[in-house]
Amino acid sequence: MANSRSFTAFFTVIVLSLLFSLATAKSSTFYRSLSRKSLGLNKEKLDHLHFFFHDIVSGPNPTAVRVAEAASTNSSSTLFGFIAMMDDPLTVGPEPGSKLVGKAQGVYGSAAQNELGLLMVMNFVFTEGKYNGSTLSLLGRNAVFSSVREMPIVGGSGAFRFARGYAQAKTHTFDLKTGDAVVEYNVYVFHY
Repeated sequence: MANSRSFTAFFTVIVLSLLFSLATAKSSTFYRSLSRKSLGLNKEKLDHLHFFFHDIVSGPNPTAVRVAEAASTNSSSTLFGFIAMMDDPLTVGPEPGSKLVGKAQGVYGSAAQNELGLLMVMNFVFTEGKYNGSTLSLLGRNAVFSSVREMPIVGGSGAFRFARGYAQAKTHTFDLKTGDAVVEYNVYVFHY
C-alpha cells in the first residue's frame, strides 16, 4: 500500500509539472503586432493620378470581352447578368495613340435590374514612371449614366502597399454603335 501511495504521489507530481509547463509555455499564434518602421512604412502620402481608360469591345482586337451572361441578359434593358473580362489600356490622354501608362485588368458585370449599374473589380497595373510595377485595386459600383462615378480603392501592391482612397470616373466618349468607351479617371490615394 505504501508503494501504491508513493506511485500515486509521484504520478500526481509528474502530471502537475507537465500541466504547469504547458500552461506557462508560449502559445503559438498566427498573428503578431509589428511596427510600421519594421516594414519600411514611414510617412503616409496622398497622390492624385489622372489617366484615361479605353474599353474596346468592338473590332478584331477587343480589350474587353463578354465571358458570361444569364439567359435573360439580352432581353434586359440593363443587360443584367452579363460579365466581361478586361485588359484595357490606360493612357495619358484620351486619344488611342496617347502614351500608355498601364492597364486596367479585371472584370465588370451588369449588377442592376432597373438601371445600368456595373460591378467593377479591377487592378490598375502601372507600367510607366515611378509607379512602374505597382498596382491599385478598385472594387465598386459604376452607375454608367451618372456624370461622375465614385468607386473605392481598396488596396494595392508595390509603391501602393496599404493603399486606400477613391477613384472618380467620367465618360469622355461613348460610341453607341460599337459600345466602345473612353473614360477619364481621377484617382486619389493614400499610401506609404
